[in-house]
Amino acid sequence: METITPAMQEYLAEIYRIASYQSDPYVSTSVLADRLKRSAPAIVRMASRLREEGCIEHELYRGIRLTPQGEAQALLNIRRHRIVEVFMVKVMGFGWEEIHDEADALARNVSEAVLARMEAMTNYPRRCPHGEPIPSADGHIIIPRDFPLVELEPICELTISRVNTHDAEKLSYLNQIHLTPGQEIDLLARQPFNGPLRLRIGRDEQVIGAELAGALRVSYRAEYQP
Repeated sequence: METITPAMQEYLAEIYRIASYQSDPYVSTSVLADRLKRSAPAIVRMASRLREEGCIEHELYRGIRLTPQGEAQALLNIRRHRIVEVFMVKVMGFGWEEIHDEADALARNVSEAVLARMEAMTNYPRRCPHGEPIPSADGHIIIPRDFPLVELEPICELTISRVNTHDAEKLSYLNQIHLTPGQEIDLLARQPFNGPLRLRIGRDEQVIGAELAGALRVSYRAEYQP
């Protein structure tokens, strides 16, 4: 059995991220290729290695699913990545739109001792800057109870829970209009057929398109836990 390499952990973590937003645990290899910006042959080669290591199951026409061993490896990678992201924003002063790729590179080379210090210096955060939950050191993760904003009918008293995009331009714009995790909003109107959504953000009203809204997950305000 070979050592699980950083590249293999990257694949496992992305499989976990994609699956966590689906009802089906199987992840399409084409979706994985698109998210990782890899070719289809590269995905097939890595899937073969991960299957040999017992980290995934690959079912024809359905895709890839993590095994318990694969999920444990994925959560280890995700924990490191998200703690580093918090440190980069809170301590180093990066914007949340700048950190994803840099955190990937940094997390590969951070020792457990340094990671523990980063976690302590940021007051043991429970979520990353994008609102995603941070697994505990023993691999436990608490998934927030939230919903896609685009699937809700107009309703008051919501809170932005998670932002599911790493696109720098989208993140910059979301920050500009204050649609970040923890922000309280009201959904005032949603036009049919993937039309725009009208929101109240504080005292202001803002219209956003369905594509941008598709990156947002919200909780009912009374249930939101930062």
